[in-house]
Amino acid sequence: MLPPGKIPPEKLREIVFNRLGAPGERVIIKSDLGVDATAIDFGSSVLVASTDPITGTEERIGFYAVHINANDVATFGAKPKWFLVSILLPENADEALLAKIMDELHESAKKLGVAIVGGHTEVTPGLHRPIVVGTMLGEVSEEKLVTSNGAKPGDAIILTKWAGLEGTSIIANEREEELVKVFGREFVERAKSFISMISVVEDALTANEAGVDAMHDPTEGGITNGLHEMADSAKLGLKVYAEKIPIREETLKICEFYGLNPLALISSGALIIAAPKENADDIISALEGKGINASVIGEFLEDKDSKVIVENGRERPLERPESDELWKIV
Repeated sequence: MLPPGKIPPEKLREIVFNRLGAPGERVIIKSDLGVDATAIDFGSSVLVASTDPITGTEERIGFYAVHINANDVATFGAKPKWFLVSILLPENADEALLAKIMDELHESAKKLGVAIVGGHTEVTPGLHRPIVVGTMLGEVSEEKLVTSNGAKPGDAIILTKWAGLEGTSIIANEREEELVKVFGREFVERAKSFISMISVVEDALTANEAGVDAMHDPTEGGITNGLHEMADSAKLGLKVYAEKIPIREETLKICEFYGLNPLALISSGALIIAAPKENADDIISALEGKGINASVIGEFLEDKDSKVIVENGRERPLERPESDELWKIV
């Protein structure tokens, strides 16, 4: 039986990646592990497209759908421009729920300068809560196109913002009453507010101008899975340092309370960047100039079988999460 969340990499290779229809003559970037979008040659520019469902939460589902898909497109260096959305509603849904989701989609897309250009809406038998599936399209010049599998040996690993932002916000919303009793209202409101940092569009477009080799936004499985996906797609290893990975106090305390690993908690809002070491300072300065904190947390290695984390001076394997920590409590 398959576990909740993303399909394991070995099953993707066995079942998915060998059943991809006809070859695409103008496809620049094909489906692969850790590759969250595709790039298609359109002559004067490159079309970048990505699709993702929102399944882990009902709260602000339209907001998540726009930003999660926009993030994937932006990590390829492309500006998100057009959005298609399928809204699947549970059998007991009313018009108010549909209006709420559409308001969230509209406001989020408008803020990013994205047009909603199509989709599908239905009431779906068997659902207990709504599911929103989005497809974001963007474009970029060929010389500015970046891929998630472009990391090189010796590249610095840069992380923007903090680990576990999205997961912290979701848990704070889903378990609000329980957490208020333990940590207080002000603490929980801060944790809930992490949703406001979920976009990495500005992170990615800013970093790309400063010179990067690859970018990837860590979603399910958190920072740990995102690092594995980047390394696997580039056929590299990696070394990261636990004490250099920035984590908010709210995330640490909530994870400790529920027995969760913050590094394996869904982390939309953070961005993992692979860049030549000589560019790292310029990238961090450019990001900080936009008010985005960033730090070097490790490096990519030539040996693809070496994926390690250094913690308290000791090196150990960086194990890939079987599923996201969020699924343990929501």
